[in-house]
Amino acid sequence: MRSILTYCVIAFAVLLCGCAQVKPQPDYDRANEHIQDATGYAPGYRPSEELLASQQVELLMHDGLSLDDAVKLALLNNPTLQATYRDVGIARADVVQSGLFSNPTFAFSAQFPEGGGRSNIQASLAQNIVDLWQIPIRKRAAERSLDESILRLARAAAQLCIDTKIAYYAAVAADQNLDIARENYDIVKRLLDVALARQKAGFVSELDVNLNRQTVLTAQLEVQQARLDAAAARRQLALLLGVTTRVEDVALTTPLSEAPLVWWTTDELLEVAREHRLDLRAARKSAEAAAVRLEFEYRKIFPDFNIGAALERNERRALPGRDVLADTARASIANGALTAPDIQSRGQRNQERRQEIDAILGPAFSLTLPIFDQNQAQIARARFTFEQTLKQVEALERGIVQETRQSLDAATTAAEIARFYEQSLLPQSQSNLELTRTSYEKGATPILVVLDAQRSLLAARRGAVTARQAASTSLAELERVTAQPLRALPTSMPASQPASLPEGF
Repeated sequence: MRSILTYCVIAFAVLLCGCAQVKPQPDYDRANEHIQDATGYAPGYRPSEELLASQQVELLMHDGLSLDDAVKLALLNNPTLQATYRDVGIARADVVQSGLFSNPTFAFSAQFPEGGGRSNIQASLAQNIVDLWQIPIRKRAAERSLDESILRLARAAAQLCIDTKIAYYAAVAADQNLDIARENYDIVKRLLDVALARQKAGFVSELDVNLNRQTVLTAQLEVQQARLDAAAARRQLALLLGVTTRVEDVALTTPLSEAPLVWWTTDELLEVAREHRLDLRAARKSAEAAAVRLEFEYRKIFPDFNIGAALERNERRALPGRDVLADTARASIANGALTAPDIQSRGQRNQERRQEIDAILGPAFSLTLPIFDQNQAQIARARFTFEQTLKQVEALERGIVQETRQSLDAATTAAEIARFYEQSLLPQSQSNLELTRTSYEKGATPILVVLDAQRSLLAARRGAVTARQAASTSLAELERVTAQPLRALPTSMPASQPASLPEGF
C-alpha cells in the first residue's frame, strides 16, 4: 500500500511539472504600476486587450488632442512599446523554464542470437540530478532578469511619454510659426499696398516698391516652408502615437507653457533621481542577475550526474528438437527390454530454470568527470560580465549627477529667456514697428527702416515661440532625468509662492 502511495505521489509531481504554464499578466501589472509611478499616467494597454485598446484610440482622437490625451494615446497605441511588453512575457517564460527538471532518459536495445532463441534485452532509465542544486540558483537568476525586463519596459514607457510631450510641443510651436509666417505675409502685403499707393501719389520711387515686393515674395516662401515644417512635426507626433490617420487637421489644444517657474534645487532632484531612475534600477537588477549567474557557473563544474536503474535479460539458445522414437530405441537397447525414454516433469523443468539467471536489475549512475574542462572559461566570462555590470551601474550613477545639473540649468535658463522675450523684446519690437510704419506713412522714414523693423519683429516672435517651446521641453527633460512627474517632486519653495505647473505636468 505504501509503495502504491509513493508511486502516486511521484506520478502527480511529474504531471504537475509537465503542466507548467506561462502567465505574464501579473508581471504586466507590475510594469504598469512602475509606469504610473514614473509618469503619472495609468497605462491603458494590456497585451490581451487589443480590441479594447483600438476603441479607446478613437475616443482620445475625438474633438482635438490635448497633451494629456497625446500621452495616454502613445502609452495605449505605440507599437514599439507594445512589442516591449512581450519582453516581459519572454522573461516570464524563462523563469518557468528555469524551474523545470530536465527530462529523464530511457534507453532500450534488443540483440538476437545467431542460431535462434531468446533475444538479449537491455533497458535503462536515468535522471540527471544536477537540477537539484542548479534549479534554485537558475531560477533566482531568471527572476532577477524578469525584474530587469519589467523595469526596462517601464523605462521605455517613461521615455515614450517624454518624447511624446516634446513632439507635441514641437508640433504646437510649428503651428504657431506657421501662423506667424502667414501674419507676416499679410503685413508685408499691406506694406506693399501702401508703397504702391505712395508711388502712385508720387511720394516714393520704383525702388521702394521693388523692395516691398521682394519682401512679399520672401514671406510667401516662408509660409510654404513653415507649412511643411508644421506638417512634418505633426507626422512625427503621429509616429509616436502609433496612428496612421491624417493628423494635419487635428486640433492641438494645449498651448506652450508661459515661462514656468523652476523652484527645485539640484540636491532635491538628485535625491529623487537616485531613488527612482528606472534605468539605474534596471542596471542594478542586471548586476544582481550577473552575480547569480556567476554562482551558477561554479555549480556547473559537474554538468551531468545521472542516476537510475538498468535491466538486462540474458539471451538463451533454442533447445534442439527431440526424436522420441530414437530415444526409445536407445533406452530399450540399454535395458534389454522395451523402455520409455527419460522425460522431465514440469516441476523438474521449472526447478532447472530457477537455477539459471534469467535477468539482472540494479541501480546505475553516470558522472561527467571534470578533468579537461572544469568550466574555467565560463566562470571567468561570468565574472567579467558581473564586473562589467557593476561598472555600468557606476557610470549611470555618475552620469545622473551631470544630467540632473544640466537639465535644471537648462530649465532655469529657458524660463528666463522666455520671460525676457515676453516682457522685453517682443513689446519693444512691436513698438518699433508701429512707430516706423506710422512715420513711413507720413513720409518721414524710408522703407528700409520699416522693413528692418518688420524683420526684427518677425525674428522676435519666432524667438519667443522657440523660447516657450524650450521652456516646455525643459520641464519634460526634468521628468526624464528624475523619472517622476513634476507634480510629485519635492520642493523647498515657500508656501507663500504657490507653484503652478503647465498642463500635462
